Amino acid sequence: MDKPGGTTHAAANESNQPLPQIGISEILGLVELLRAKGGREDIYKLARELQMEFGDTLTVIRAAELLGLVHTPGGDVEIDKAGDEIGRAKIGDRKGIIHDQLLKLPVFNTLSGFLKEKEDHRASRDEVLEKLAELIPNENAEQTFTTLVQWGRYAELFGYNDDSETFYLDTEASA
Repeated sequence: MDKPGGTTHAAANESNQPLPQIGISEILGLVELLRAKGGREDIYKLARELQMEFGDTLTVIRAAELLGLVHTPGGDVEIDKAGDEIGRAKIGDRKGIIHDQLLKLPVFNTLSGFLKEKEDHRASRDEVLEKLAELIPNENAEQTFTTLVQWGRYAELFGYNDDSETFYLDTEASA
């Protein structure tokens, strides 16, 4: 049970969850398919319909679950409230919903706070990789960084300049 004002054990465990190596478009595709099927479908049937390897289907489902868009009772995948909202939303609104869902994930929330503490809301790629290694020590920081940048860019939460290798808080999109 959560203690008011304190860090919970569950939150500490969540920060160690690896980010699935999957794009937002695949996650949104899953949500669209589930909505078309009435909000719930058997995982094996989904894999066949998506024409994906079963393991790849599970990765997409895991990512959608991590974002709070679906849950997996038994052998089914069922859309959650946020997933239904995303399915009905326009593109700009989808970005806002994903933005809010990302900030519920400890790794995104921690990095957002880390960047807010910096005067110019920027950090070098190496600083972020080091932070990721602390937050998710048993995962490949490079792969996590790639997903972090892709998801963060989509949600207009983070940006990354490849030329200067600078990771930054996307304050322009928020303003």
